[in-house]
Amino acid sequence: MQRWALCLIILVFFGCATAPLVKHGTTIKIRHSSVVRLSDTPRVHALLTAQYAEWRGTRYRMGGNGKRGVDCSGFVHLTYRDKFGIRIPRTTRLLANTGRPVRRGALRIGDLVLFKTGLTQRHVGIYMGRNTFLHVSTRKGVTLTPLDQYYWKKRYWTARRIRD
Repeated sequence: MQRWALCLIILVFFGCATAPLVKHGTTIKIRHSSVVRLSDTPRVHALLTAQYAEWRGTRYRMGGNGKRGVDCSGFVHLTYRDKFGIRIPRTTRLLANTGRPVRRGALRIGDLVLFKTGLTQRHVGIYMGRNTFLHVSTRKGVTLTPLDQYYWKKRYWTARRIRD
C-alpha cells in the first residue's frame, strides 16, 4: 500500500511534461526537457546568437510567425519557445506585463526590451548584451541594433525579465 501511495505522489508531482510558472499573474509554460536557465548568460547568448544566424534578414510581416515573415512579438515568442523551452505570450501588449520589470542599467542578456513606437504601437526585442538588442525591423527584418541608436533611444519604454 505504501509503495502505491508513493508512486501516486511521484506521478502527481513529476509526471507532467510541462509545468506552469506564474509570475505577476501571467502563466508561462515550461518544457522541462529543454529549459535553459536564463541566468546562464554564456549559454543564453550562444542560443540567441544561433537564433540570429538562423533568422537573420527574415523579413517583417505583421502577424507573421515563420521564416516567410515574422513580426516582433512573433519572433520573441518563437525564440523563447524554441531556444529556451519557455512559452510566453504572443503579443507585445501581453509581453509588457510578463515577468518582472528591470531597470535599463540592470539589463541582462535575454531580457525583453520594449519601445513605444507610436500612440498605441509597441515594439519588443531581446537584449543581447553590449547595449544591443535582437528584433525584427520593418526595413531590415531580423537584425541586431544598438539600444542607443537615436530612433530606439528616444522610444525606449521598459524591460522585462522572464525568470531568474
